[in-house]
Amino acid sequence: MSEIQIVKVDQGGVNARILAKEAKADFRRVEAASLKIPTRFTSAEGKRFFARLFNTLQLNTHFISVIARTRLDHADVAKVEDTIRAQMDAVTANLNQAIDGAEALFKAHGITSSATYDTVPLDVDVHVLSSIGRRFLEVLGKLDQLMPLLQTLEIHEVITTQAVDIQRASLKRQVRDVANGARNFAMGLRRRMNALDARSGEGRSEGSRPETVTVGVADGTDEPGAEREATLDSIDVSADAQPEAPESISPSVGD
Repeated sequence: MSEIQIVKVDQGGVNARILAKEAKADFRRVEAASLKIPTRFTSAEGKRFFARLFNTLQLNTHFISVIARTRLDHADVAKVEDTIRAQMDAVTANLNQAIDGAEALFKAHGITSSATYDTVPLDVDVHVLSSIGRRFLEVLGKLDQLMPLLQTLEIHEVITTQAVDIQRASLKRQVRDVANGARNFAMGLRRRMNALDARSGEGRSEGSRPETVTVGVADGTDEPGAEREATLDSIDVSADAQPEAPESISPSVGD
């Protein structure tokens, strides 16, 4: 006998709405090779954070590691990269601790199966440009893995709804701060590069104008780099989203 469905379930519309809502990142100026990694997200948080944060982080870290390195001191760029990696290491450790804690509660309370989603998974071949991009994809995967574990513990009343909400919000904020921090660093390095151009142009004739750097910095919109140039400096970045900049470059990075 065929299975009788008494409720309507998602047939892929949720994924379509998530992807349609998010702006498309512009990779037309990126000439680097990418590693294609098949990836699946099942949770709402994993899907939305991947669609909202991953590609813009990749554009910003590409600007930091490739474009900024051609104009600025390599040691300064390396410090920015190390700061981003350290931030991801901290988030990864917190996610691993949360997953281990949830699995321990499963065992202690005799829970043998996890809650599953009725929505269609988001399957995508992710184009990874760098080690930072690969590590951030792993962070998103761990967040996606944790969400149904927390939901299961709430269903079994092992932890309260409030405790789940607090833990979920804290971890989501930490993941989001990694992407926001990369954007802040990319904007700060872009301003330093433009300042160098301005100083080098002081000796030119009065009618000349130095060219500004307008490529590679992404803030989650699909505006071309040249059109974004006038708007990037006006973006209001919350204080808790700004990473701690390395000492030697703190006046210019993420300001």
